[in-house]
Parts: sequence; structure tokens; C-alpha cells
Amino acid sequence: MSQSETSQEATTPTTDPGSAAFRKEYAVRDVQAGVITATMAIPLSIGIALMSDYPIQVGLATVAFASFIGFLFAWFRPGNFIGAPGIAAGLAPILAMGVATFGLENMAFIIFLTASFQALIWKFNWQRYLLMAVPGYLVEGLLAGIGLKIALKFLPFLWMLPVGLSAGEEFWTEPRIQVIILSLLGVVIFLGLFRKYKDTKPALPYFVLILFGIVAAWFFDVKMLKVEDVDFELGLPIPDFDSAWMWVYAVFFAMMLAVVDVIEQVMSNAAIEKIDPLKRPCNSNHSLLAIWVANMGASFFNGMTNLDGLAKSSTNRLAGAYTKLSVLIIGLLITFFVFNSHHLDHLPYFALAIIMTFVGIKMVLGLLHIAKHGPYALLLATLCGILVFKVGIFEGLIITLVIHATIYYVIFKNIESRPTTAIVRDYFNKFKSDEQEIN
Repeated sequence: MSQSETSQEATTPTTDPGSAAFRKEYAVRDVQAGVITATMAIPLSIGIALMSDYPIQVGLATVAFASFIGFLFAWFRPGNFIGAPGIAAGLAPILAMGVATFGLENMAFIIFLTASFQALIWKFNWQRYLLMAVPGYLVEGLLAGIGLKIALKFLPFLWMLPVGLSAGEEFWTEPRIQVIILSLLGVVIFLGLFRKYKDTKPALPYFVLILFGIVAAWFFDVKMLKVEDVDFELGLPIPDFDSAWMWVYAVFFAMMLAVVDVIEQVMSNAAIEKIDPLKRPCNSNHSLLAIWVANMGASFFNGMTNLDGLAKSSTNRLAGAYTKLSVLIIGLLITFFVFNSHHLDHLPYFALAIIMTFVGIKMVLGLLHIAKHGPYALLLATLCGILVFKVGIFEGLIITLVIHATIYYVIFKNIESRPTTAIVRDYFNKFKSDEQEIN
């Protein structure tokens, strides 16, 4: 089925799906699902915030705000029925690169600019073209490169010691060996539970691992999470750039961030539609409405980007969710920790590192899904992942797209002997024909 056919079906469902926000017969299940999904979402969001070089409270506040916006828009413009909003692991290194380039104080403007581009994409329904311009397998390659960055970023926390115990040149000290043993036990516990319960109780491995880490911290010296208090202040996202070049770079950076965010959401919606318990169709353009509104709102408190991530959405579904009421519960629970962040100081770093390293490895293994598209797609996606990891996220994707375009041009020009003007014309006619099918 083509992307245009999927979009057309998404806008004209054949049956009445009922309210996406609340249905009385599913209320108890949705509340339970919200509690379970929040159990998984909190440590995952903390790890993504750390990877993004954002304050943890800001990351959690972004998830809570996006959850409230998602629940609100589910009443009249539902994009999907069981998707759970949050900060995406795939965007974390991009945000970290933004923080390093523009400074955290200017990231509010970057997020505002990103939301503005997403508003344009939503207004003109351009999301239907994005997967035609950027093939889905290249996005998988991009995410694989990002996943490798995430895994290597958190891997050292599996043997990291508290500051007072880490002095000295000797590595294999008794405290270090204890932390490594605890990390190995945590990995065995987590992977064992994940393998057994991933299709029935997906939040259980996260809950048990965190509990194991908290108990272990009572008896052993391990590095603990420290959440710094953040003074949330509403303000206009006004930048402070010192050069015209920085303005130009900010525009292109926000454009890239917007496109990756949108493509991830479109791909997530395709998967969310498949796991929906009532087989209700998704409308990706409606999802983009909630996303850009939440992103723009977050920019006024220096928040992060959001989307309905597949990991949290899958957990939400398996936990029993039928409507976005579960998302409201997630938002309320996470809001509690935003304003009571001292409770998070009981979380050991090694447990958080296991979760985030696992997330990164899963993103890398996403390349295995590309095999069904053939050897060319797999090789190009792998190349994209390597370039993203070695060169940079934006540069890696652009280089891969140029290589992709060059290969197709050489094939059409030299093998099929087609003139350059015809190649370019046929490429753009592909977009026009798709628009005619939709209209």
C-alpha cells in the first residue's frame, strides 16, 4: 500500500472509532495502563534528557506538557488512539548537538523555530511527501547511528564509581568490581524479564531493574542520580546570536530537527495503527498538530521536542490502553516528579545506563528490519548509520542522500540512457501524481 493510500484511509475511516480521549467502558484499563507506562517512561525520559544535555526536570516537564496536549487534542483531532507522547531517544544527540552549538539559553528559539516548520508541514499536509524524499530505510540508518551514540554514551556508567571512590590510577579496585557485578546482574535480570514479558508486561523489566538498583544502593557504594532543581520561568523564546552565520545555521538545524521529528512520528503511527486493539486508523497529520503545538508551548519554558514514541506507545498498548485517558494519567504522574524531583535521587546510574544502552542497541538492531527492502537499502542504511556516527547527524544524512541521488542518476543516465531533464522531471512528477491521488 502506498503512502498516499495510507493517508487517504487515515482521513476517511470506514467505521466510527468512538472517542480517542475517553470511553467509559475502558476507563479502568486506561488508568492502569497510564500508571504502568509512566513507570517505564520516567527512567527512559531521564536518560534521554541526560543524553540531550538538558536538565532532567525540563525533560520530564516536556513529557508531562506533551501528554496534556495530546489528551486535549484527542477530543477533536486524534492522530492515533494509544500513542504516548514523550521525548524521543532518536532526537537526543541532535538536541545535544544543538546545545553545544547554540547554547542551552538559545535552544528555546530553536524549538520554537522547529515547531514553526512543523506547523507549515501540518498546514499543507506535507508529511505525505517526506517519506518519498527521504526513504524510510535511510531514517532507520540515521536512527542506528544515533543508537550507537547513545549506547556508547551510557556504557561507561556500568562501571562508574562515585566521585569519592574514583580517585587513583588503579582501575580494578574492589568498589569497581562490585559495581561491574551489580551491572551484570542488572543486565541479566532486565534481559531475562524483557524476553519473557515484553509481549505481556513490558514495564515489568524496567520496574524490577530500578527496584534492584535502589536496593543495591543500600549496601554498596554506587554513583547515584542527582537532579538539579530548575527554576521554571515562562518567557518569549528570543535568541541571542552573535553572527549572521549562526542565524542561517539555526534555520537549517531547526528544519532538520523538524523533518526528523515528523518522519519518526509518521513511522511510529504506521506501527501504532498495527498494534491498536480496535484496529483504528491513524491520521499522521492530526498527530503533527499535537506535536507542533506541544513543541511551541514547550519553547516558552525552554522545553524539548516530543513525539508519540513507539517504545512508550507499545508499552501503553500492552498495559491495556484503549484511549488517550492513559496519556493524561502519564502526564499527571510525571508532573508529580517534576515538582518532587528529590525522589529521583534514589536512582543509581548503573540501572539507568542499562536501560539507555539497551535502547541504543535496539536502535542499531533496527537495521535488521531493512533486509526485507533488499541489499541496496541495507547497504545504504548501514552507510548512513556509519556516517551519522562518525561525521555527524546532519552531515551524515545529507551525504547519504547525495550518494543515493547520484546512484539513481547514474543508473538512469548511463544504463537507461535517459536525458537529465527527463530524470529531474520524472522525480518531481512523482510528487504531483501523489497529490492528485489524495485530492
